[in-house]
Amino acid sequence: MSHYEERLEKDLATIREKIAAVAKRIEKALADSVHSVLTMDRHVAYATVLGDMPINRQIRDIDRMCHAFVARHLPSAGHLRFVSSVLRLNVALERIGDYAAAISREAVILTSKPPDMVARDIELLADQHGRMLRQSLDAFLKSNAEMARGTIGMAGQLTATFSKVYADLLGEGEKGKRPIGDLFALLVIFNRLGRVGDQAKNICEETVFTVTGETKKPKIWDILFVDERNDCISQLAEAYARKAFPESGRYASAGWNPAPALDPECRRYFDTQGYDTSRMVPSRIPEIPEELAAYRVIVSFGGDIRPHVPGIPFHSIVLEWNVGGGGSADIESIRKTIADRTRDLMETLCGEGAA
Repeated sequence: MSHYEERLEKDLATIREKIAAVAKRIEKALADSVHSVLTMDRHVAYATVLGDMPINRQIRDIDRMCHAFVARHLPSAGHLRFVSSVLRLNVALERIGDYAAAISREAVILTSKPPDMVARDIELLADQHGRMLRQSLDAFLKSNAEMARGTIGMAGQLTATFSKVYADLLGEGEKGKRPIGDLFALLVIFNRLGRVGDQAKNICEETVFTVTGETKKPKIWDILFVDERNDCISQLAEAYARKAFPESGRYASAGWNPAPALDPECRRYFDTQGYDTSRMVPSRIPEIPEELAAYRVIVSFGGDIRPHVPGIPFHSIVLEWNVGGGGSADIESIRKTIADRTRDLMETLCGEGAA
């Protein structure tokens, strides 16, 4: 190596060492915060809150090193991607440190230890998200894009866990045996543990970018259109969305009291417009909560859907669209209204380039 290359590699190694050190400290802070909740150890909780301050200083130090690296070496290609990713990584690490501090602050509010079932849920969440965090940091430090992609895949597996956790907490609240403040504190703790997984996913995406130059792919949105019969309007919305925005979403439609077949007038309209009706079979809204939770946006053409579903998924957005209704004479005007509303929705979700 030339002298310049040796200095560059030395600076990169120092940045990696600093990241590894602060990552280790953050992992410990997260574990300590969970321990303080489960044991009601206020000394550990307050020590964790105080420990967030040196963590923030370490992160700011890494920021300064990155800016100095750019000024000194004028990096390009891979080295520039690495430095830019470290700056974004620092944001994720600082937020995880904040989550640990927030969990610790909630720990000192609790009036008694969490119930056994809730305590097991906390341990499960902490284990799953802690493991995801460790793997994401390991992948970044080793520049292992495949490990990062594998870790991203863990995120989807955690959704079912959260559904169980919130159900358990709700059940505990319905017993009416714990102060409302405790329940709110436990809810915050669950939320912050969940956010650790989100930040771990961000770290993995930065790893893939650093190693390969691949940027984060546009999000594909799962959208469900619903009404009572699923024999016309909701089917029309699904068909239009599939045709107009095939790359931005995955679409389905359903009804809470589905008809045996498509409305004849609607079928004739679909045929004149060139829609394939061979697969347009009215179906029922998913009755299993996990299946309904797969849809990030649910659009109702029949008003409030809460009486017709087992529960609104925590991460789902429910919209109510009044597009008119009536006989076949209204279908074209309804289609135009649906087209306008769907276009607005997809541009909100994906930007003006939605396709």
